[in-house]
Order: sequence, then C-alpha cells, then structure tokens
Amino acid sequence: MPTIDIRKITAGLSPTWSGYLRDWDRTLRAANHPETTRYSYLLAAAQLGRYLAQECDEFDAPQAADDPCLVGRGHVEGFQAWMVDTRSASTALNKHKSLQQFFKWLTVDEEAIRRSPMDRVRQPKTPEKLVPVLTAEETRKLLAVCGTASFVDLRDQALIRLFYNTGGRLAEVGNLTLDDLDLHADTVRFHGKGAKDRRVRIGPRTGRAISRYLRARSGRRGADLPHLWLSARGACRLEPNGIKIRLKQLGAAAGVANVHAHRWRHSFAHEWKLAGGDTGDLMLLLGWSSDDMPRHYGASAAAERAQQTQARLAIGERV
Repeated sequence: MPTIDIRKITAGLSPTWSGYLRDWDRTLRAANHPETTRYSYLLAAAQLGRYLAQECDEFDAPQAADDPCLVGRGHVEGFQAWMVDTRSASTALNKHKSLQQFFKWLTVDEEAIRRSPMDRVRQPKTPEKLVPVLTAEETRKLLAVCGTASFVDLRDQALIRLFYNTGGRLAEVGNLTLDDLDLHADTVRFHGKGAKDRRVRIGPRTGRAISRYLRARSGRRGADLPHLWLSARGACRLEPNGIKIRLKQLGAAAGVANVHAHRWRHSFAHEWKLAGGDTGDLMLLLGWSSDDMPRHYGASAAAERAQQTQARLAIGERV
C-alpha cells in the first residue's frame, strides 16, 4: 500500500475532525502500528465523520460532524446500520473495531471525552463464511498460465509457490525485501501483524522458483531496490495491492474463480491438518496468537479431513 496521505483521508471533514485524525495518526506511528492498520483505523473514523455530515438524520448530527467529541451512541449505531446496508456486515464489523480504537484514544490518551460512545454499541453480527481452499490442481492451472521464462512469468511463479508453500499473508509476502531471504538456509522472514517477525522454511521448488526470479531481476532497472518484487517494467516495486490485482488476472486466464492470496493460507492450514500436523506448530508458522484461528482456517475442507480420518480408523469394520 502506498504511503498514507492524511490530507486525502480527511478531505471534506471539519478542521476539528481533521486535526484529531492527524494527531491520532502521529500516535499510531509512534507506536509502530503497521501502515495497513493505520489506514484502516483512520479511514473508519473519517467515514464516520462524513456520514454524520452527509447521511445522518439525527437532529444533533451537524454538531457531531463538526467535533468527534460530541459523537454519541446513536450516531455510531446509525453509522453501523448504514454500513451494513451499503457495504456488508463484515465491513461494518471492521469499522466497529477501528472506531473502538479511535474513541479509546480520545478517552485515554487525549482525555477529550469521559466515556467512549462505543461502550454500549454492540458489534454487528456476521455470518461465518467458509473460504474455499485453493487445490493443488487449481494452483497447477495458475502456474501453467505463467509458464514461460519471461521476467513477469518468473516473478508470478515465485509468488504463487511462495503463497502456497508458506501460507503467508498478502502483506507479508508483498512487503518482503531481499534481506528477508536466506536461500542458503532455505528460509524467509515474514514481518507479521503486531510487529511480530517469524522465519519459515521454503521447499526446493519454491526456492528454485525464487532463484530463477532473482536471476531475471538482477538485470532489471529496479534491481538496486530493496524490495523483492518488482513491477512488470522493473523500475519500481510491485505493491501488495498490485499482487492482489495480478492474482485476479492470472485466475481469469486460468479459469480459476476468486483467486486471492488468503485462499492459499486456508489451503496450507487444511493440508497441515490433513497430514496430522501439530496445531501449536501451525500457529507458529502462520503467525497466530489466538486459539480460534486454527479452527477457522481450512474449515471449508473439514468434511474431507473427517472422512479421511473415518476411513483410516475403520470404526465398525473390525467386527
């Protein structure tokens, strides 16, 4: 993601709202929050401010649109309902969590308000969506459409294999630098959420794909850049959002629907569980701190794992 433009985020907001968001961003930067987190937080607060100015029909909305310290429970609940109607429940939940942080900052750090309006606002309920795993066959199709020795194809092959082989997040893979690679030890260092680094192993095919890409990369105009992934022209880095778009393009060319990096993360968890891998080790490899995550990831293929376990145990077949 490009560097956050706070002026663009706060466009159209009152001077008071804009000032608070600039100060909050300074606090977030000082705490070393990832840029993606900062952007998500700031965007949610700015959207609330614009909603109050343009969409909210509460009688005191103009005052709240001028000063976030005047935002009340009803304003936030109206905003959440509007988000559910115009976007989705999951988006509304994301905004809820971001606004909790904003009003916590106004309460605790700034001491600008006595009580957060979020205290009595319930989280919107969201249906649990099962993310389908990307199968080995689907991944082969994707690799087949970038099977030449061109620079772009070699880069895309390395990206696909790295996502599948490690289960890395889009931002983790997309923000890799050359220094994060250790091809002598066959490892890569991911910079995960919450400023938590971890090092994971890569397999021989993934290592070979990265090596071939690095040889092609060395002759590009952007070869001196620290970022691992270069754009098609090679003069600048390929941002995580660019990788996201490229995966969609490869999916369309291969006839594989809804291709995105997170599906390989689910695939990694599914295949790990299928092989009987330890849950604690899986949490370390994928950078999880919550015990709920292993249950959620790979859930769409849980029936397949259960059936294979049932066949292996042969319950009732020994009588």
